[in-house]
Amino acid sequence: MADTPSPPPASPVSRFPLTSLDPLTPRFEELKTLFPMAATDGRFDWEKLRALLGEQTASGPERYGLSWAGKSDALKVLRQLTTATLLPAPSESEKWDRTGNAIVEGDNLEVLKTLQHAYHGQVKLIYIDPPYNTGGDFIYPDDYAEGLASYQRFTRQVSEEGHKLTTNVNTSGRYHSRWLTMMYPRLYLARNLLREDGVIFVSIDDHEVHNLRLVMDEVFGEENFVAQITVQTNPKGRVLDPHFARTHDFVLVYTRAALEAQLGIPKSKEEIETDFDESDERGVFRSLELRNTHRQFGKHNRPKLWYPIFADPTDGSVTLDSTPKHKVEIWPLWDDGFEGCWTWGQVKVRGEAYDLYAREVGGRWKVYRKARAVDEDGAVVRRKLKTMFIERFFHTEKGQQAFDELMGQGLFQAPKPVGLVQTLLRLGSPDDLILDFFAGSGTTAQAVLELNLEDGGNRKFILVQLPEPTGREDFPTISEITKERVRRVIRRIEKERAGQLELSSGAPSVDLGFKVFKLAASNFSVWDPALAPMQPDQLAAQWQLTADNVRADAQEQALLYELMLKCGLPLSSPVETADAAGSIAYRLDEGRLVICLAREVTQEALRAMIALRPQSLLCLDIGFKGNDALKVNAQLECQSHGIQFRTA
Repeated sequence: MADTPSPPPASPVSRFPLTSLDPLTPRFEELKTLFPMAATDGRFDWEKLRALLGEQTASGPERYGLSWAGKSDALKVLRQLTTATLLPAPSESEKWDRTGNAIVEGDNLEVLKTLQHAYHGQVKLIYIDPPYNTGGDFIYPDDYAEGLASYQRFTRQVSEEGHKLTTNVNTSGRYHSRWLTMMYPRLYLARNLLREDGVIFVSIDDHEVHNLRLVMDEVFGEENFVAQITVQTNPKGRVLDPHFARTHDFVLVYTRAALEAQLGIPKSKEEIETDFDESDERGVFRSLELRNTHRQFGKHNRPKLWYPIFADPTDGSVTLDSTPKHKVEIWPLWDDGFEGCWTWGQVKVRGEAYDLYAREVGGRWKVYRKARAVDEDGAVVRRKLKTMFIERFFHTEKGQQAFDELMGQGLFQAPKPVGLVQTLLRLGSPDDLILDFFAGSGTTAQAVLELNLEDGGNRKFILVQLPEPTGREDFPTISEITKERVRRVIRRIEKERAGQLELSSGAPSVDLGFKVFKLAASNFSVWDPALAPMQPDQLAAQWQLTADNVRADAQEQALLYELMLKCGLPLSSPVETADAAGSIAYRLDEGRLVICLAREVTQEALRAMIALRPQSLLCLDIGFKGNDALKVNAQLECQSHGIQFRTA
């Protein structure tokens, strides 16, 4: 009888990375895919790339682009990884176990870095209302390079007299530069979170709209600019403005990539009833001329759309071929004889002739298409928004009124109108993930909750807000205002729904909750060579702290969510537990990942977790307490079952 083959020798047990994702890594990987010949030993040879691109590369001291004092610092900050985590705060949350919404309290630069693993390419729509740079305080940590440490001093989580704010008075020689240095890395990180069909909307005023256009051209690509919307915020005008009473702000719109479908909002029932006044066996429609009604397009520049269509004069049916029945030849001519063009190509006409018909108007035959109110997939026709928002529900006073009704007067000035954000949300779909990392008073959350209630959608939001001091006892920080506003919106909706349920048999399920997380230092003592002491005895002590790397005050739930995020799982991920020979096994990602946080791992517990058949098993390194034999054996057993084994 042959001997049972032994498993292959185990590779060294890999340690789980506890830093954020390098935001530039995906870009480098894309370049390697496009230009593999310019990559050597995992690094890029820029001279080879320049040679491959030839004349398509810019050279010389004079070239078009945006530069400012501090741009190199912004790029350095972007590349700096963070070990920070988001601590769960269930006591400040609503319906913790049943919600997919989240409110994160912390500096948005660090928070965006912590979200890179879990939300890369997952967000459909971003709306932000950043500081307008009007010569006041940004209220953001001044030392960007210090990241979490600066944030902790700002929030007084560590002892130091006072805290820093970035003051940017307009007498500063770096007035615009400081604002751009603050915005650039945040926009770059935000782009990474967008889906391929994702859209970002940024509110801004006259002070920085020109610079914001340029920096967003650089981050998102000039070709992905969609619109600059003018929003009428105050029809009376700001009387204190010099020379002209300004009545508007702007919203810049960019996409991550070219969209296949046009942005638009579904037409209302009233609009459909008014606009679609004809019907047939396939539903309601309205008739539109197939001839392109824009005179800048015609035979002269669209020759492939210049061709004849033949009609049956008895029933109006059309075809591309002349037949005994279809004998009326129709060209896309204007009434004055101008040679225009059709809006459909011949392939589309041949395939969808059932939605075309011809009729004689004023002695001339014309071809019409049936524009349907509902398409074959059941989607309601959408209309394009105009680039001027002038309706009353966009006015600043409406935003103030909505906030004051919930929270009282004098607490927060000039919040964005709920109607503005809801209008932008309607450009997406009912199941979108929405991100706002300058959350302010929480307008975006209210817009999501109320719009879901209105159309039965299942949109989810992630809000990020700095705990900016207010000087008040009832709401000491802006983030406290954010959370309380969302709570009160939820209470009001619940009260309204309770009344509706008494009158009806049921109501659609709506997510009326949110999880609160707070930016904090990692629950692990992560080795940082830059901060390592130079004296041998101090170095040995630091090394010992890294060996016993779980902080003594780390809570199990906090450890779990930190590892979840750094494993690439969103904050809303369901968590299941299973007994593993007396230890708790946390099952995530539909059982594909098992995390064990036991401070003492046994052979029996490991085998019980392997029996759960995950794709990956993650344990605390201190759980093996220096028992390298047990750790290697765990690696071997996982390897034999096709399971990735790592320790943190």
